[in-house]
Amino acid sequence: MKSKTAFIPAFAALLLAVACSHEPAPPPDDGWVYNPTPYHFQPPPFFPLLDVPPDNPMTIQGVQLGRMLYYDPVLHPEGALACASCHLQEISFTSGPAVLPHINLGWSTAFLWDGRVQGSLEEAMLFEVKDFFETDLARLEAHPDYPRLFYEAFGEKGITYERAARALAQFQRIMASGNSKYDQAIRQEPGVFLSDAEVNGYELFFSERGDCFHCHGGILFTDNDFHNNALDAEPEAGLGGVTGSPYDIGKFKTPTLRNIELTGPYMHDGRYATLEEVVDFYSEGLHASPTADPLMKAVPQGGKQLTAQEKSDLIAFLKTLTDTSYTTNPALASPF
Repeated sequence: MKSKTAFIPAFAALLLAVACSHEPAPPPDDGWVYNPTPYHFQPPPFFPLLDVPPDNPMTIQGVQLGRMLYYDPVLHPEGALACASCHLQEISFTSGPAVLPHINLGWSTAFLWDGRVQGSLEEAMLFEVKDFFETDLARLEAHPDYPRLFYEAFGEKGITYERAARALAQFQRIMASGNSKYDQAIRQEPGVFLSDAEVNGYELFFSERGDCFHCHGGILFTDNDFHNNALDAEPEAGLGGVTGSPYDIGKFKTPTLRNIELTGPYMHDGRYATLEEVVDFYSEGLHASPTADPLMKAVPQGGKQLTAQEKSDLIAFLKTLTDTSYTTNPALASPF
């Protein structure tokens, strides 16, 4: 028979176990702090106001997280690619045919050459994370830093596609280029003047003679719309493949001409290697098709029929849109 003294410790242990079952221990202190700091982003002079969604305000923590995700191949299921693998800063965040440059996308509401994604920058980044990369969120959850960084950016534990997209969108909004020679000249900065050839090219660009400004006008040098620019007599589907409308056949997004000197080859399929070839196309190579844009008024003549001097001047002006401060900006470079 057990003694009474042996029974007492066992009974006390039972009472302790029952008490603990009703009073769970507090979770260990992980040291994470949610104290977001507003990111005060100033768009380049003369740019439109930047539309920032109320549910995704820009913060230092969110922008930095987005920058890390942009450069980290962790988004790829096999860790083979990052956004920056195809969008190289030194050439204005592009890398060749079919890769639209990441530049001034904070002012865009339509994305990809064929407009497959339209809406907010958050929706575009959600497409990138969820559909393009097919990101395995478990890889992010298992990372030694990302769970904390997501919490510090958004104040909630757990990593989701939506939060990753919101972080990437915040970073994309600071990817703004507006400090080319052209910008410095219109701001009348000391010692910055356009040459005679550049001025002639400017006048061509913004006149009916050159006829570039209808699609590429304004401070962004794109209307962020879709056009059939008379590239082919039998055009590819383009936007029509997305909308199903025969009226949209051959329409592709108007790319910005900012940093155009750096972002070749040109057109949605990269068929033109140089700016000279592009200007030759608009001068003598237009093709009529049922959906050719009415803005392409020179289609019946095959193009604008520019002189050699006009072509040279136009290219000189286009090169004034090169912004090397954008392609070397350390705030946009890899954080790793």
